[in-house]
Amino acid sequence: MNKIDEQDRETKRTDVAEQGPLADSTEEPKAAPVTAPVADDDANAEPSAANAEAKEREESHAEPRSNETAKKNAADALPIGARVSAWAKRNVDHLIGAGIGLVYVLWLLGTARNLGFSRDEGFYFSASSEYERWFKLLFSTPGKAFERSAIDQIWAANHEHPSLVKSLFALSHQFLWGKWKIFEDQSTAFRFPGMVFMGLALWITYLFGARAFSRRAGIMAAILLGLMPNVFYHAHLACFDVPIMAMWIACIFTYWCAEKKGGLGWALAAGVMYGLTLETKHNAWMLPGVFLPHALLIHGRAMATETSKTARLPIPASLLAMATVGPAVFLLLWPWLWNDTLPRIQEYVNFHLHHDYYNIEFLGVTYFGPPSPKSYMPVMIAATVPTVTLVLFAVGAIDRLRVLVARLFTWAGTALERTFSWPKEAPPNDPVQTDVLLFLSLAVPLAVFLLPRTPIFGGTKHWITAYPALAIFAGRGFDLVATRIEALLREKTTWGDAKRRWVVALVGAFTCLAPFVVTRHSHPFGLSAYVPFFGGTAGGADLGLNRQFWGFTTQSLDPWFRENTKPGDTVYIMDTAWQSWQRMIDEKRIPPWLRGVGSPAEAEISIVHHEQHINEVDYNIWTEYGTTAPEYVLTHDGVPIVSVYRRPPGLQRGRARNR
Repeated sequence: MNKIDEQDRETKRTDVAEQGPLADSTEEPKAAPVTAPVADDDANAEPSAANAEAKEREESHAEPRSNETAKKNAADALPIGARVSAWAKRNVDHLIGAGIGLVYVLWLLGTARNLGFSRDEGFYFSASSEYERWFKLLFSTPGKAFERSAIDQIWAANHEHPSLVKSLFALSHQFLWGKWKIFEDQSTAFRFPGMVFMGLALWITYLFGARAFSRRAGIMAAILLGLMPNVFYHAHLACFDVPIMAMWIACIFTYWCAEKKGGLGWALAAGVMYGLTLETKHNAWMLPGVFLPHALLIHGRAMATETSKTARLPIPASLLAMATVGPAVFLLLWPWLWNDTLPRIQEYVNFHLHHDYYNIEFLGVTYFGPPSPKSYMPVMIAATVPTVTLVLFAVGAIDRLRVLVARLFTWAGTALERTFSWPKEAPPNDPVQTDVLLFLSLAVPLAVFLLPRTPIFGGTKHWITAYPALAIFAGRGFDLVATRIEALLREKTTWGDAKRRWVVALVGAFTCLAPFVVTRHSHPFGLSAYVPFFGGTAGGADLGLNRQFWGFTTQSLDPWFRENTKPGDTVYIMDTAWQSWQRMIDEKRIPPWLRGVGSPAEAEISIVHHEQHINEVDYNIWTEYGTTAPEYVLTHDGVPIVSVYRRPPGLQRGRARNR
């Protein structure tokens, strides 16, 4: 080796040692594109689709400004058809992501009528109807809408939660049902914004996967996210869980773009997005646990250097925007906070820090309060997320961990002036540390459920924000498997590129088949469904896992009600919220001739939603009706979901109890 080579190696060794284990370049993060790693360690392997796409994107974004202007002028002179084609080519990733989201929203609309209303939906229907009054006032007499009397009277409804999503429910109901008559059911208009949020979640998940790894990884990530039974159930609802999942990944993606591309515009976009996420649900409080460690990792050295020189701590623009613009957007969009701002913020925070602890069943035990079992979250993920998705997640996550460890070894080797046997080559540079960001996006919402006092009463919906990152890793896992299959086909066959692509497409379709079947079969009993590896719905029941909550399965009794009841019959509605019951009556989802009552003693017919802590209601009904035999049992895969009891003919109310 000559002297120049030795000097060159020494310079590289010094640079890497100064940067730290994960920072592979001294470039600013915004100046360096993310390069997808090759599928294996073979230096002679053909470039993967991920690398080809990354190179294509890098070249397209590296055009000098003068060239961009010239291209724009030339494009303006093209016929309309050619301009549309050119626009589609430039925005192909957005078109793919939006297309996946649109198909999914249409699927949700097509299945919404079959799904009853949970208790929370009833509350949010009512609150959104109140907010609709305010919007009508705003559009007709804006001055009155901003008076404190109007704000306090209307926005007091359900002020325990931010207003953004409920405001969208209200506006959707006002225009899509009330004015434009797009939806026949009022509930569908209320639910529609939540469905759109699900489409957004799929869109952003695709974009993130495609930009970080490959389009193939992004497509699989979006599809696998949508094919989770619990996610499919929650995506129908006029609730906040799917909206916060969408905003969580959208906020992280925007922050990633801000760090990758730089500039004031992206920093402000990150601030606005964080404000919208704060205004969606309180899960946004956990996002600093994602952003701060990540920003410290990629900016820490520069921040320390600047601080030592100027005695002032520089703050990344995206973090500064999120700390200032974010809260401003949060306050601006929530009228309830416009008056008595600090006391009302304190009330909001205290409500969630000291939230009531509702019950949940897990492995045959009903937990009415802390401490929560630490195994709850991992077991429920394994039991409700399709197994093939988890296997692909493991493949993708292990691959990315391998890359992170390789960077650590590379840094250590150069810093210590030692040569390790692995890795043979330094891993690709990634100044914005995308892998670390994705792992934080996954870990932060899950980690809180390892704490003993974290409520678990909502089941999987509480950590639903982790699922987009999980799906992106699963998409990466599929990309690795597909790349291996392509390599085998090149080695073992003489097929051309087209045939190999068809084989990979078929493998992808078969990969998604089982999650699709499980998800489709779960409807409308999404919370009762468990993956085949756990024995399905029956296996979940045998294991003592939660079967349902919040009374949404009442609507599934409609066929029995129509055949076996008459006008004037009274029904004890059990765990169904009154607002939800009334909405089902108004939309004729159940016979409008039924009258709901609040106890078995008042009812001719009583229903029991099967949950372990509700067993006592069975006993009360047996005592009241003088029989232990239900007249009808609603089942899913043979598992009782709702039992229906009828008062025996001639038995007066209270007679059986008094015998």
